[in-house]
Amino acid sequence: MLAAPNKKRRPLFAAKDIKAFYMNHAPKIFPQLRGPLGRMMRIFRSMSGPSYDGKHLHEVVREKLGSTRLHQTLTNVVIPTFDIKRLQPTIFSSYEVKKKKNNNTMDALLSDICISTSAAPTYLPAHFFRTEDCHGNIKEFNLIDGGVAANNPALVAIGEVSKQIFKKNPDFFPIKPMDYGRFLVISLGTGSPKIEAKYNAQKAKSWGVLDWLLVGGSTPLVDIFTQASADMVDIHIAAVFKVLHSEQNYLRIQDDTLEGTLASVDVATRDNLEKLANVGEMLLNKPVSRANLETGQMVPACDDSEITNGEALKRSAMQRDNRNKDVARCCMEQVPVACTCCVSYTVDPAQLYRAVGPSHT
Repeated sequence: MLAAPNKKRRPLFAAKDIKAFYMNHAPKIFPQLRGPLGRMMRIFRSMSGPSYDGKHLHEVVREKLGSTRLHQTLTNVVIPTFDIKRLQPTIFSSYEVKKKKNNNTMDALLSDICISTSAAPTYLPAHFFRTEDCHGNIKEFNLIDGGVAANNPALVAIGEVSKQIFKKNPDFFPIKPMDYGRFLVISLGTGSPKIEAKYNAQKAKSWGVLDWLLVGGSTPLVDIFTQASADMVDIHIAAVFKVLHSEQNYLRIQDDTLEGTLASVDVATRDNLEKLANVGEMLLNKPVSRANLETGQMVPACDDSEITNGEALKRSAMQRDNRNKDVARCCMEQVPVACTCCVSYTVDPAQLYRAVGPSHT
């Protein structure tokens, strides 16, 4: 939604608006049932359908985004979803649809894409919609949260950029194919639970289908798949950048010490949201961490041990600006006409993380 334009072709939202948006709408998207009776109602509801109907989410997203389509975003975006009918990931890429706006069934309404990529199984309903191109070709989508395939979408983004480089997209001039050492990746996590051995083989060996879906107020199957997906991506990206001696070009900001309701997906009380925002503030002042390639755990980075996440974000912003200047210089020297490689809209990651914190909603 940060990449959506207003009527003046300026950003519809600023990063500073995110916290207020969550505070206002998250309690309506995830209404809380309190007390023992509320807990029983939640369990019953989760057994008979999604925990939440998604009506307010659909209303507010459609109201804010209106008729905006993927090709109209102010900056390029890559958004993963998963099609449960085809059993395949569906990746919405503005790079692809901007080439042929009227002749592309992937140029969906941004509202449909946002609703789809937030449709977490067991929490929100799957989303169905159709698109039609200028030739009358119709494409159907049966989508859920892309997190089931790419809970950490950083690898999806790297893959899409690599594809554009191979296609000689001028936005990435003069980067050469496989020149990953020149990539600059900032990955903002939504937080993960502190490792507390919540599950073990002794308990799980007697679980049936219902236990894997719900035990002790948790959903083991969802927890395991989402955590495994995110960790594998982080480990592999960290390994690639380490081999290329470009570790500082990959910045992963993630709090993996969340406990209690802070680690929940849907506890959207004002008190809990405020605490999450505070976690985000504090995380900016923590030292940079990287995935240990042997254990998979986030540990303080040896080469950046005295640099905080906030300082690393500023350093990354300076790297980006310097590279943009270099590319602009190359464009002026080699591609003097119709150069589009320097035209972009970016969100300051520090401002973004400070505004929202590691919220799960």
